[in-house]
Amino acid sequence: MKRVLILDLDNTIYPVSSIAQYLFNKFFFLLNQEAGIDSSALIRSKDELIRRPFHDVADEFSFSPELRNKGIEILNNLTCDEILVPFSDYHHIRKSALDKFLVTTGFTKLQYSKVKQLGIENDFKEIHIVDPEVSPKTKLDIFKELMDKYNYQATEVLVIGDDPQSEIRAAIALGIDTFLYDPDNKYPEAKTTYRGDSLEKVLVVIS
Repeated sequence: MKRVLILDLDNTIYPVSSIAQYLFNKFFFLLNQEAGIDSSALIRSKDELIRRPFHDVADEFSFSPELRNKGIEILNNLTCDEILVPFSDYHHIRKSALDKFLVTTGFTKLQYSKVKQLGIENDFKEIHIVDPEVSPKTKLDIFKELMDKYNYQATEVLVIGDDPQSEIRAAIALGIDTFLYDPDNKYPEAKTTYRGDSLEKVLVVIS
């Protein structure tokens, strides 16, 4: 029986696309000037920045050291001042009486400002920002620390997220069940315990 839900933030609780241009406008301008990226890679890298952490995208698309450093400088000091709205099905998670934790990767100041603008601070027992600029810890490390701290067994935990290569992979490595939130069916072949296009289905699979 599940006692614990661990959620990702971006594209799991709210759509990054709703604020992408606002957040990344300055960096997208720099990206457009980058001589080492062809047009198709440019488009794909922008799409990936909406979906995945900056550092992962920078590695995958071999951003130049200069572009990488400028991106970090811009995003590290950025906050979100827009009012954010969770996905309409998030209320199913919010009303759950299970222990809930938020574990998200990104720049600390930016991620906390998103949490504040979403009004979800009080939904979680703890909130953890995995920030590569602050610590080498990964989501896997945080998951393990939470289980050790609260004496949770892996069988009692469900990790919910949209990225098969991030929180889903980390949870699987620890023997934790996973729910891949994939409303657009982007990852039909991804390894996961459960999958669904609605967060309401999370409560169905654990009932």
